Amino acid sequence: MNKNIELQDLGFKDYKATWDYQEALFKAIVATKIKNRREEAHLETKNYFLFVEHPHVYTLGKSGDVSNLLLNEAQLKAKGATFYKINRGGDITYHGPGQIVGYPILDLDNFFTDIHKYLRFLEEMIILTLAEYGLKAERSPGETGVWLDVGTPFARKICAMGVRASRWVTMHGFALNVNADLGYFDHIIPCGIRGKAVTSLNVELGLEKVDEAEVKEKLLKHFSELFEAKFFGDG
Repeated sequence: MNKNIELQDLGFKDYKATWDYQEALFKAIVATKIKNRREEAHLETKNYFLFVEHPHVYTLGKSGDVSNLLLNEAQLKAKGATFYKINRGGDITYHGPGQIVGYPILDLDNFFTDIHKYLRFLEEMIILTLAEYGLKAERSPGETGVWLDVGTPFARKICAMGVRASRWVTMHGFALNVNADLGYFDHIIPCGIRGKAVTSLNVELGLEKVDEAEVKEKLLKHFSELFEAKFFGDG
């Protein structure tokens, strides 16, 4: 079992270009697994963790409803945003500047073969990170992601999640609002959930800007502890 994970910080990168890159890494891992099974090759499968920040984009998961996007094509263009239907779970979400997006592309055979545990670990990584900033973040029953003030009229989502897994290989991941422009969420019904607000770490802390590099360090620390993994690479 290979618990080493190659960390790559892609910086500011187009959503479609990043999606294509994810797909290439994902398919390479799957191909190795197929070769191992067919030829008893015993080749080591790789794991990756991509950090990225996207230009304004709305993405709709395979189980989502396009009516949850409240902009037409001309309005999208006016907002400088793009739209993609993609192959992850979940409904509609927004990515943009000031948001830390993480895409773990893991062979879960190297860790544990339980997709629900995988999602709970991703949520726990966020919860533990936000606790370091004095915030009590929680899961909301029946809703993937991480929230504040769950069960109150002030419930608000700070991190969205949506993953794809095939042959126990994962792609897509999480989007944590750190210094996000929350106005862009006004143009969707986030994750298809009406009446729930969205927030960002800088808003919760009353700061103009939170150090995103520091947040990434905390995320990686908690991820490595939860998954008992080691990172290497350009993070």
